[in-house]
This record gives sequence, C-alpha cells and structure tokens, in this order.
Amino acid sequence: MERLHWVRHRCRTLLGDSGGGWYSSPDGLPNKSFHDAYWSPHRVRGKRRSVFARHGPHQHEYETFSKSYKGNAIRTTKYRLLTFIPMNLFQQFHRAANLYFLFLALLNWVPAVEAFQKEITMIPLLVVLAVIAIKDALEDYRRYLFDKKVNNNVARVFCGNQKAYKDQCWKDVRVGDFVRLSCNEIIPADMLLLYSSDPRGVCYIETANLDGETNLKQRQVVSDLPLQGVEFTPESFHSRIECENPNNDLSRFRGYMEHSSGVRVGLHNSNLLLRSCTIRNTETVVGIVVYAGHETKAMMNNSGPRYKRSQLEKRLNTDVLWCVVLLIIMCLTSAVGHGLWLRNLKDPVFGVNMDTSPALAGFYVFWTMIIVLQVLIPISLYVSIEIVKLGQIYFIHNDVDLYNEQLDCRIQCRALNITEDLGQIQYLFSDKTGTLTENKMVFCRCSIYGVEYPHVENARRLEVYEAEKNEAAGNSVTLRSGCSAKSLSCRSRSSVSLHTLTAESEEEDEQLSNQIQARTSAFCSRMAKEVVPDPELVRKLNWFCSPLKEASSGTPSSLEVAYITDFFLALTICNSVVVSSPSQPRHVVPEARTPLKSLEEIKLMFQRFSFSPFSALSTFSPPQIRGSPRNFTSRLFTRGKTGSFSPNANNATDGSEPGREGNMDTPKLRCKLDFSAPGEGGNAAQVEDDIKKDDIKDAKTNPDGPRQEVEVDSDRDVDDELLYEAESPDEAALVHAARAYRCTLRGRSPESLLVDLPGIGSLAVQLLHILPFDSNRKRMSVVVRHPLAGQVVVYTKGADSVIMDLAETSKGAEQAQEIYSHIKDQTQKHLDSYAREGLRTLCIAKKVLEEEEYEVWLKRHLLAESSIENREELLLESAQRLETNLTLLGTTGIVDRLQEDVPETIEALQRAGIKVWVLTGDKQETAINIAYSCKLLRPNDQLLTANCGSKDACAAFLKELRLEVQRGQDGVTEGPAAGAHGESSSGSVSSFILVIDGQTLDWALQEELKSDFVELSRRCKAVICCRSTPLQKSEVVRLIRDELGVMTLAVGDGANDVSMIQMADVGIGISGQEGMQAVMSSDFAISRFKHLSKLLLVHGHWCYSRLANMILYFFYKNVMYVNLLFWYQFFCGFSGSVMTNSWVLILFNLIFTSVPPLIYGVLDKDMPAETLTGVPELYRTSKVYVPHMFWVTVLDAFYQSLVCFFIPYFALTGSDVGILSFGSPINASALFIILLHQVLESHTLTWIHGLVLLLSGGSYFGFVLLFSVSCVTCSPPTNPLGVETLQMSQPLFYIICAVTTLTALLPRMLFRALYSTVHRTAALKSSHVEKVESENYRKRMQRWNLSHHRVNRLPVCADNPGLEPSTASVVS
Repeated sequence: MERLHWVRHRCRTLLGDSGGGWYSSPDGLPNKSFHDAYWSPHRVRGKRRSVFARHGPHQHEYETFSKSYKGNAIRTTKYRLLTFIPMNLFQQFHRAANLYFLFLALLNWVPAVEAFQKEITMIPLLVVLAVIAIKDALEDYRRYLFDKKVNNNVARVFCGNQKAYKDQCWKDVRVGDFVRLSCNEIIPADMLLLYSSDPRGVCYIETANLDGETNLKQRQVVSDLPLQGVEFTPESFHSRIECENPNNDLSRFRGYMEHSSGVRVGLHNSNLLLRSCTIRNTETVVGIVVYAGHETKAMMNNSGPRYKRSQLEKRLNTDVLWCVVLLIIMCLTSAVGHGLWLRNLKDPVFGVNMDTSPALAGFYVFWTMIIVLQVLIPISLYVSIEIVKLGQIYFIHNDVDLYNEQLDCRIQCRALNITEDLGQIQYLFSDKTGTLTENKMVFCRCSIYGVEYPHVENARRLEVYEAEKNEAAGNSVTLRSGCSAKSLSCRSRSSVSLHTLTAESEEEDEQLSNQIQARTSAFCSRMAKEVVPDPELVRKLNWFCSPLKEASSGTPSSLEVAYITDFFLALTICNSVVVSSPSQPRHVVPEARTPLKSLEEIKLMFQRFSFSPFSALSTFSPPQIRGSPRNFTSRLFTRGKTGSFSPNANNATDGSEPGREGNMDTPKLRCKLDFSAPGEGGNAAQVEDDIKKDDIKDAKTNPDGPRQEVEVDSDRDVDDELLYEAESPDEAALVHAARAYRCTLRGRSPESLLVDLPGIGSLAVQLLHILPFDSNRKRMSVVVRHPLAGQVVVYTKGADSVIMDLAETSKGAEQAQEIYSHIKDQTQKHLDSYAREGLRTLCIAKKVLEEEEYEVWLKRHLLAESSIENREELLLESAQRLETNLTLLGTTGIVDRLQEDVPETIEALQRAGIKVWVLTGDKQETAINIAYSCKLLRPNDQLLTANCGSKDACAAFLKELRLEVQRGQDGVTEGPAAGAHGESSSGSVSSFILVIDGQTLDWALQEELKSDFVELSRRCKAVICCRSTPLQKSEVVRLIRDELGVMTLAVGDGANDVSMIQMADVGIGISGQEGMQAVMSSDFAISRFKHLSKLLLVHGHWCYSRLANMILYFFYKNVMYVNLLFWYQFFCGFSGSVMTNSWVLILFNLIFTSVPPLIYGVLDKDMPAETLTGVPELYRTSKVYVPHMFWVTVLDAFYQSLVCFFIPYFALTGSDVGILSFGSPINASALFIILLHQVLESHTLTWIHGLVLLLSGGSYFGFVLLFSVSCVTCSPPTNPLGVETLQMSQPLFYIICAVTTLTALLPRMLFRALYSTVHRTAALKSSHVEKVESENYRKRMQRWNLSHHRVNRLPVCADNPGLEPSTASVVS
C-alpha cells in the first residue's frame, strides 16, 4: 500500500506541476472558488463535454450543460404515423425511374398530348409505390416494436428527492444520473464506473451484445475515489467530469474527473461501461451516465444493413440509358413521320385538326409517343430485382452445407443487394490466422537462453488428439468443446438480449446465444490446456526448486536458470487473462499469508544463482512473499497427476510409470513438477492418463540426469480448476504452457497478480502498468515490481521482427558479450526453424529499470494518460520509450492448424479462375509454409521473394522480376498449349508465386512503383504479403481493384481485417476466435473458409446467372411489346393511336407477364450444384450479362415483334375487322411468345413454374373476357364490348396465334438445339447423376430435419444440395 500511495502522490505532484491546458490542475488558481473552476463557458465548445451529477449540488451548471445532451430513449424507426406517407413518398421519389413515371403521369393530363385516360397512366406508378411502401411500413413497424421493448426496460436510478434508487425505464435515464446495476443486468447507457462491490474496485462485463466477444472484460473504478466495498453515496459526489464528445470508437475514451479539491484524475476506456454490455461476476456496480441514447457508442455504431451497388446494377443503368435512347429515336421517328404525313395530307376523309401546323403537331406527337411507349423503360424491373434478391438470400441463408453444427450458426447475409457479385469474383484476398487456420493455438515448443526444447512428447500428444478429433467427427454430429461446462455463479445469460445495432428476430437472438455458448470455451480446449512438459526443461526447473544441491555434470548455470524463471514468469503475467473457476467467479489476490519458505531459505536459493535481479531481496519485506503454511509438496504438486523427482523408483505411488530417475536429495523437501494443467475431469482426465503413460514409456533415459516418474493422486483441489478467459488464443496457449511447468496465474486485480512459482508458492506480483498490444508496436508489455527482487521489471512479448531489433546490444565484459551474442544467434536460428515448420512465433524479453529511470518515465506516462487530445499518440510514444534495450529471454512456437478442406477450397477457387492472395502479419517463412500446406504454393511453382532494403532497390528488383516472369510466360505460351484449359491454375504447369514482405510492400504501394507492382502481381498465380499491417492490406485491395478494374473479395476473421473487408467489392467475415468485428463489417459472414467454395462456385454462379438472364428477359419483353405499338404507327399516320385498349396496355407488363421472371430469378438452376463444385472452370465461363448480349436481346425482340405484328396484319388484310379486333390476336400472340420464351430460357421447370405460367395466361384471358362482356365506357373513345368474345369464338384467332408463336420462337429453338449439340455442357453430362442423386438427397434431408429438434432448425430448401456421404452417415 505504501507503494500505491507513493504512485498516487507522484501522480498528483506531476499533474499539478504540468502547466495549463488539458494536462493541468486548477490548483494554480487559488483565488477562484470551486464553482468558478467548474463553470467556464468555453468548456461546452470544441471536442469535449462537461458532466455534472443530476441531483448534486451544482444544479445550475447541470441545467446549463446538459440541456443539449440527448435522452436515453432510442428510435431506430424511419417514420412516424403521421409522417409516413409524405416521408416515404419523398424517399421513393429519389429514384430517377419513379420521377420519370411521375412526369409521364402528369404529362398525360395535358390535353394536347393526352394518350390514355388520366387515371390509367397513374396505375403503374401507384402499384410500385404501394408495394414498396407496404414493405417499408412492415420493416419500420418491426423496428418500432424493438425500440419499445428496449426503451421500457427497467433500471435502478438514484432519485434526489427520495435519496434512494428507484426503478425507471431506460428511456427516462439522463446524462448525470447515478445508475445501480447487479450481476447479469444489461447496462442502459454509457456510464463511468464509480463504485463496485468488489473490494479492489473492479467489475467484469461481457460485450457479446456489442461486438460478439464472449470473453470477460475487466473494468476499473475511477482512481482516487473512496475505498470500494463500502456503500456508495451519490450525495457525496461533488466532482465534475470532462470528456470527449460522443464518438463511435468502442476502444477509446478520454477525459478526466476534477474533484472539489481541484485534483484531476485521468479517465480511460477501462473506466467506461458501454450500453448493451452485461455485468458479470460482480454483485453491484454504480455509475454516472456520460452518454445516453443515440449518443452512446453502441448506437453510434448502428449503421444497419450494408448497402452496396453491385456491378450488375451499374451495367443495368447503362442499358436503361440505351433504352431511353431507343425511346427517343422511336418518338422522334413518330414525330417526324406525323409531321410529314400531316403536311402531305389532302382532303382527309376523317377528322383532323388542320389548324395546327405540322411542326407543332409533330411536337405534340413526340410527347404523346413518350406516354404510349413508356413501357420501354422497365419501372417494375428494380422492384423485381429486390424481390428476387430476397428470395436468393433466403435460400443461401438456409443452405445446410453452409451451416456449422459445432457453433450452431448459419451464414449471415448482411448486404442485401450484391448477391450476384459473388458470381463474378476475380481476386480473393485472404487473411491467414483464423481464416485459413483454426486460430486455436497450441503450445508446441520453445527456446530459452538459446537452448531449444522440442517437446517431443507434446508433439505426440497433438497427434493423438488429431486422431481423436477425426474419430469423433465420424461418430457425432454435434461437437462441443470440453470446457463448455463453464457455468460461473453469475454467468447465466440475461433473460433478454438487447441488440442495439440492429433489430433482430427472436430466432436470430437464439442463434447468437448458441454461437456465444460454443465460442465461450474456444480458448480452453483440451488440446490447448494439456501441455506435456519437456523432460530437459523439467530437470532444469527442478534445479530451481532445489538450488541447495551440489553442482553436478548436468547442472544448469545460474544465469540459465534465471532466464528460465523469468521466461515462464513473463508467460504467466504478460497478458490480460481473466481467471475464474466454477466454484469462484473470479480469482483475486488474497491477503498476505505465511510464506512457504522463510526469507533466509529463499535468499539462500537465489544467492546460489548470483544473478543481479535478485540482489535487492534483502530489502523486501516478508508480507510481500505470500504462501500457505501447509506442506509444500501437497500444496503445490499433488493436485491431479504430478511428476515427481524422487531418489528412486520404488517411492512411486500406484498408477505411476517409471521414467527417468536419479538422486535429487535436498535438505528439507522433495520437489515435484506437475506435467499437465490440472482441472480436467471426467473423460478428459482418463484420456490424459493414457497419453501420459505412453509418453513416459517412450521417454529416453539419461543415465546422468534424474529420472522422472508420474504420480497419480485422486484428490484434486477445487481451487486448481482454473478457467482462463483470454482476449486471444495466443495468450491462452502461453498461460496454459506456463501452468504446465507450475508457473500458474491464479488471480488478477487492477494492482496485482497472484502467481504460483515452483518451489516458492503463491506470490503477489505488484502490477504497475499494462502497455496493451497494438498493430503499430506489435507487442505488449507489463511493468511490475519483481516479487522477489523488488525491482521494477518490464516484461515484453511480441513479434520477433520487432523484439529482435529492440534487444540490447552486447555490453560489458567480453564473456558477457559472447554469451549474449550466442543467445541471440541461436534464438534467431530457432525462430527461422519454427517459421519453416509453419509455427507462430513470439519473442519474450525483459528489462530491469532503475528507480530514477522509472520515475522519469512515469512522469511522462501519467501526462499522456491524463490527456484528452492526442492521447493515443502520446501513449504510443511513451510505450516505445520504455521498450528499448530489452534482454532477450527466448521464443515460443505455437501451432495453428489449417481448417478442414482449405487446400481443396483454394484449388477449386484457382481452377475457377480466381486469383488467391494471402495477406498476413506473420513472418515470411511461416506464410510460405502455410501456403505449401494449403496448396496455394506447389512444388513445381517458381517462388519470387521480394525483400528489399531500400526504395531504389525495390524499384530495380520489381522490374527485374517482371521481366523474368514475362520471359517465363512467353516460354510457356510457345510450348504446347497446356495452359489453355486452365491447368496452370491447378498447378500442373509451372507458375510464379510472389512473396513480398511488409517493408518492400510499403515501397511498392507508392505512386512511383505501384504500376510495376501491379503488372508483376497480375502475371503471378498468387501473391503472399508477409508482415503486412491492416492499412497495407486495405491499400493492396484498393490498388488491385482500381488499377485492374476487377471484382475483388476479401475474407478475414479479426479486427485487423476490417479495413480490407470494407475496401473490397465483397467483404466476407469469418465468425472465428477473434470476436465479431470482421463479421460486423462484412457483407456476408461464414464460419469456415471451406464454405467459400459453395458460396462462390454454386450460389454465386446461380445468383449471377439468374439475375443476368432475368434482366435481359425484362428488356426483351418490354422492347418486344413496345415495338408492336411502334409498328402500328406506320398504319395510323403516326398519330399515337394504339390497337388495344389502354387497360390491357398498362397491365400487360405490370401484371400479366411480371411473375414468371420472379420465379425464374429465384429458382432457376442452369447447372446442378454437384457439377459446379466438381467442375470449377464453369465459374469463369458463365458470364452472361456482357454488353453485346443486350443488343442481341434487343434484335431478337425486334424480330419477334415484327413477326407478331405482321402475321396477324397479313392474315386480316382485306377483312372488316376493327382496331380492337385487329389488336386482339396480336396481344394474345405476344403473351404466348413472351411466356414460352421464358420456358425456353429456363433450365429448371417445376410445378411452380407451370402453375405461374397458367395463372399468367389465365389472368390475361380472364381479364379481357370479363372486360369484353361488362365494360362499355371503360376505355373511351374505344368500346371493347364483345370484341374478345367474338374473336375467341373464331378458329382464325387460334390459327394466327399458333403460327405467330411458332414463327417467332423458331430461330431461338433452332439456335438452342444447335448450340447444345455442338457444345455439350457439363450439365447435360451430369444430368443422369443428378436424377439418381435427387431421391437419395430428399431422403437424407428428411432424416436430417427429423434428427434436429431445434426451435431454429433449418427447413428443406429447393437450393440445398445433397449432403456429403460423410454427413449422411453421421445423420443416419
């Protein structure tokens, strides 16, 4: 406590002496009253806000400042009841197509250009507006119900009048209110933590509702507040809070709290409780609201669904403009024709207004024809596309192959309007860790003091687990983690899950809950926890337990033992792991206990090491070394299965296996080292016994060293069942590895850590500072006061690329220089070896600070912490100032295995013509090894490595590589045309793979070199970017997307991939082990990398093919029908007359022929899923919507319109039929042609298609017949009464329709037949297989649905492909 008071005193002193501005205290204004110091008008301006207690003594200031702050009620709806219609119409008329048709409707009210009845022209626009308005109303009502549910939740808020906490709705909470929360309650607003029932002033929150992360986060009460554990009294709170204005940065909060004494205390993100998070493991907390409602960070991140413009939609707009051009040409032709006809007209026999000049009449006809031919612009196409995309997303969302049983989650389609872009991907940019790999880190080996410890038995254990995993996958559908029983005392989920980002249905809430439950224990799997120690390292650590033994031939040096102990101490404490257990929600640092050994024994132990860090031991007081009075051996090493170093094998208890043995006589005790992390029960412990027995049997015997034996103790200490909740799998793996060597992290508080060390017992390590990991530094550090030496020590872990550079140069005696150089060289060799094996590497280092050096650094660091502006830059500079001249301790190698089917997925994507790039922050050797493993890099590929030392060297090297690649490709093209069929993509022909490091990539992305880099990478089969930062990842994606004009896709699983995901045309997040930031920023979210194959090659192909053909079909039927009206103008003097009644003209495209394209766009499958996955080359050869296809479609529509018009014309020439009688067979023939054209274009015909076609045809004939028998004055000036009934009673009508339809469709049928004969597609070849598999698939799907009795079970969908045989066997 003395040290803590000293730090507080130094903090106040430094802040007081720091001058004015943001860093200063108002102590320099002694003449000002506290009220004057509080209230200053300029504080409300700028980038900050002042917060006062709502019921405190400063009511005037509260009212002055808080009147501009928003309340806590949220409203995510777009409309209100009274404003719905005007606001919805206003938004809909932002679309150019709606404005265009509104203009036509108004134009038809002009008498001079009127073409139809005024009401009729309003019908298309009203239908479209009504459909969209109903959809918007339903969506908004759903949001309203969600808002009402959230706003009416209850929280306990302090009432100033009653001096007590009262229940209030969330919507009534205001900035400055004191809110009291209990365990499992959801935080209603962003609050500053003022009180916690925990004596150390901490609380734990779960941010799953905010970012999807389920590991607990620790929050801390604002420093310098009264002691915690005593009831908080809001009346005594007289401080003022100055903080930054609301923003959407979840990881940042800057400000300070100014007490009545004038002392300022810095505020950090660790003091802020965010809205929608859940209180865990803490009985009671009290906070003051600083941001409420829409100003909270959660609501400011509420961006809703992502909307992007697809490439197909951009091309569609171009073709719509071409339709406008065609419309203008037709209208100009009619206007000019009418003017010429009127000028040449002599003595007309019918009524013509001869007073109007031909030019003016032509002008009127131009606008009349605009109204008549309005159908050429497809107003319903945009609505139809939205409906079709919703249907496509439904089938993607319910595809069983994209469902993850283990996590119980489906694919998420977050962007609703770019499904077709999935079928046009040309470049795929992938992260490595967590995307290609499992991101489930398992400690594999390590190097300490330049000595490598291979952990051979541990490697065998991993092989056994891999075999077990494969066997379990074949016997069980649901795979849950072995640690899923982590039910803490306050860990149960709250009764309501409040998602403030988007309003989600109950089914989605349950799905997220299941996902969270599965991911909660991701970092505590058996494979990660049960690390088998290396025997040689165990022997050396045993020397640490018994340092009083005389030296022998195998005795490690005292310096090496010091390195080993510091190494494992760093692994134990250099992290942010939260410790808990089933019996105790959190493990805290207990009160001081009697040490296991006397101080004299510990001093004697470390004096034998003669190592400087322990020289200050004599100044350390006894209470700082904590332990238990119980027997040393039973206290530390008899929980679970232990390894014992005993004088002979006969001392082994039952259940042990002899290993190495030797004499380890000590004067007072016998030391045991635990071989595994205890805490596993049930089957896990039984499996562990078997593995350990096999491993110990296989251990080699060293005659000079001690012999190991395993001692099994059935008594397990409940306190040893520790659960580690880490922010990353790397942290968890290292903590479990340290625990395997009996360096155990047992508790954490903001000011200290409880650590077990072998041979010493429990020690409380004073935690001075945590310098968290960031992507710029690529490392994290902790500053502690050494529990034995009393010195200030910095422990750092991070990427080898930065730690090796920060390691100090050799100084001092020549022998010391030689030793340190040897350590550094050997460690570098081991790093390279680990990287070649594909292991993830981290370097561990330390630094001992002198007291004066620490005080100087602390002064600057406190200034940085208390700043509001530029705090991140100042903290970065402070951390970098401390992390210099480090002493390299060693390195770790962690294995991260590939996900299943990654090699097959990458091979399929490459065969599909998609170039796969890997952008990773790992070192080059690791990335290359993973590339080999996932078949991105094949043995016969030529590897081009770009590691340049300067920009000039980079420029020259890129040009040299480009020429080399060009010469190589020219040589290939001169040989046999093997690559013409795509073999180069699959690896049978030598290809070039570019590997480039981060520094070289930084130069290559600059303006002068980017063209060379783009040209080089374009010619390579794949590119691997190593040591790349998040910014570089996004820059690479942007460069390739813009320079090459290609469709890009980025896939990642972590926060460092967000910028890359957002930059790409299509962003895909993987819901893995690193939280949900990538998922929340993505367009689509999947759970495994292998799902990309089905998503792109099958669903992407289908969505693109369906939409492209549907759009072309829309253009075809509109152009075809409009041309019938245009051809008629040549026979009516271009007067704008039509040969059909206006009702049929308007409803023909709006109703009679609108539904079949929708069914086609949702259900059509040009090829079966098995064919598309089996022949990935079909993905790149299925581009349908290319520019020339639009004109081919238009020409085909012109031909069919000519046939449809002139066959009835010549058939009825010379007869006495009227205008409507002439138009009747034309309309009927056009309907048959358009519907049958759809049948010819469809690749899939089901009963749904047949039903829709019958309904479309029946609706037309039913309408015209009803119209014919009942309507007299419905379509002036024409009278349709009896026309259709008369026509349909004559055989000539049906003959005309049959001949016209056959003649119009005959060329297309012949072309299809000829094309199918010459080009037999893979779909035809596999049609027999599809028929055989369809029945088996249906039976398997029925069994699957029956076996999954869940509320959110997946229905059988038309697009769900057959289950794989392995899955089928699992289900059966």
